[in-house]
Order: sequence, then C-alpha cells, then structure tokens
Amino acid sequence: MSLREIGLLFSFRNPSDAQTPWADFYQSELDLTVYAEELGYDQVWLTEHHFIDDGYSPSLFVIGGAIAARTRKIRIGTYIVLMPLHDPVFVAEDSAAIDIISGGRFDLGLGLGYRPGEFIGLGIPMSERGARLEESAPLIRELFAGGEVNHEGEFYTAKNITLTPPPLQDGGPPIWIAARADKALDRVARHGFHLAGIGAPEHQAIYVEALKKHGRDPKDFNMAQLVTGFCAPDTQTAWDRCADGLHHMLSYYLKWGIESGDITGEGGWDTENLVPSPDKIRQNRQADFFGQSPYVGTPDEVYAGLADYVAQAPGDAPLTHLIIMMDLPGVKPEHARESMKLFAEEVAPRLKSL
Repeated sequence: MSLREIGLLFSFRNPSDAQTPWADFYQSELDLTVYAEELGYDQVWLTEHHFIDDGYSPSLFVIGGAIAARTRKIRIGTYIVLMPLHDPVFVAEDSAAIDIISGGRFDLGLGLGYRPGEFIGLGIPMSERGARLEESAPLIRELFAGGEVNHEGEFYTAKNITLTPPPLQDGGPPIWIAARADKALDRVARHGFHLAGIGAPEHQAIYVEALKKHGRDPKDFNMAQLVTGFCAPDTQTAWDRCADGLHHMLSYYLKWGIESGDITGEGGWDTENLVPSPDKIRQNRQADFFGQSPYVGTPDEVYAGLADYVAQAPGDAPLTHLIIMMDLPGVKPEHARESMKLFAEEVAPRLKSL
C-alpha cells in the first residue's frame, strides 16, 4: 500500500486583521471545498477547536453536512473531533447522518485535544482525556456495526441503543485516531484504528511496530500525515502570500503548547524569536512548526520536499494519506485557489506515482 489519497484541511479561521463578514467567509470556505472536488482532490478534512477569537471551526458535523450536500465525489473527514468534549452516541449519530447525506463518503477522525481552555470551559478534567477516548472510540465502532448496544462505562452510558438510521458504509465510516506520544500510538494500534498523524515521520514507525506487537498486519491499516504546504508560480510570491497565515498559526500553536505543557513555559519564552514576524518569514523563507518545516514555493519545490517526506515512511507500511494544510488563516481566496490548482495539477500526480 502506497500513497493513495491527497486531501486538504480546512479550519474555517477568520483572523481579525483580515476578517470578512462571517456569512461571506463561510460561503467562501465552502466554495473552496467544492473547488477541491473539481480539481480532483480525494478528501476534504475538517478540524475542531473552541472559543478561539478567529472562529476556528467549532461545529465539524454541521460544516461536514454542508459540504456533503454540495459535493458528489470527494470524501469528507474530521481531523480531528476532540472526542473527550463530546458524547460518543451523538458523535455516532452525526457521523451516520453525514455518511448518508454524502452517499458513504465520510471518515471519522478522533483525538484527545490539548487546550486547557476548552476543557475548563466545558467542565471536563484534562486528566480524563485518555480514558474518555479509550472508552468512547470502541463504543462508536460498536454503534456503527449495527445491532443493539448496551454499555455502562466510567464516563458514558448507552442502554438498549441501536444507531438509527445506520451509516451507509458497511461497518460505518473508517475511524482514525490522532496520536503523537508512544502510549497514544500504542493505544491506536491496540484497538485497531487507522493513524491520523501530525507531521513527525518517526510516529509512523512507532505505530507500525505497535501494530505488529498486537498481532495486526500493518498493510491492513491506513496512515495519514498532516503537513503545511502552499504553492505559487515563483518562490517569493508563495512566501509573500502565506507569511501572515503562517505567523498567525505559529503564534496560536505556541501559546496553546505552552498552556498545555507540551512546551514548557518555565523560565519564559521569547515569543518574538520563537515566532518570527511575517516580514522575517518572507525574508528568510522559513518557518518552523516545532520541528516540521512547511512546504512552500513553486510546484517543483513543494514536490521535491514532499517526495522526500513521503519516502521516510516505513517500507512495510508506506504512508497512504497525505493531508495538506493549505487554506491558511487570512490568505486571500484567489491565492488559495491558485495554490490548490497548482498543487493538484503539478504536485499531486507526481506524488501518487512515487
């Protein structure tokens, strides 16, 4: 199994320094997802956060349903649902509804979440994240499978429940779990879910070894990785167009990382140096997403970087899905469209032929 699917991630972020009216913004973003289908992308993936001032998409299933109703071929997935913040029965029901509306084109990606503000705001202890995900993901799979479900767990109850209407796909939508830490990667493999990776190639190898340890054949599972990419006709134009969006994302991810403890805040951080200004990003043509560089430039440059990245996957279980975060916050829709078109025509076919 080799790279088969290439998709785009949409986060529906509308930053204040480039903000447009929300109704216009949502229409523009939905139009981009339709354009992705027209260009031949395999998937549209949606991502979730809550209480963010740029509107980072909090309602994945509503947005997914809107995309399902406007498209005919492209698959629609979540990358990811912050599962500890949700009831698994409702997630299963919403997933089934989108699967029906889309004609069986839905993928369900789940993850732990890591922003303290989201857990505090909803009154859910962060210490329960792992246990909640471990209980809810198998429960959703059982609901997808059909038949009456009875579950009495530590966090969730489902008594005499049959998922009605059922999802269109046999056995339900594929379930992916996001993971980075060794323990989390082992959890994904132990339960037999697909891996929703976040950039670092070494996580793929750990997941593959965990699958083998638990008696599973890695060839039966899919591995996706999320990267940041942007194309333009020339290198400097690409960096000029996406620098503000990269700066915006880096600023927020650094703040959230420090808050969550993923990046220690002890001793203080010089955020101006950790997150270069948009002008510095343009000048240096560089931005570091905590060890993973974005793939920015001409189609040839982006292809060269991603070809090397894809080649780092384990030989006995190559990367199957590549997800590009290309619709960056604040990037003009016409620039996003040009990047999507260049990538679809000049990068994606070559990556799939590796």
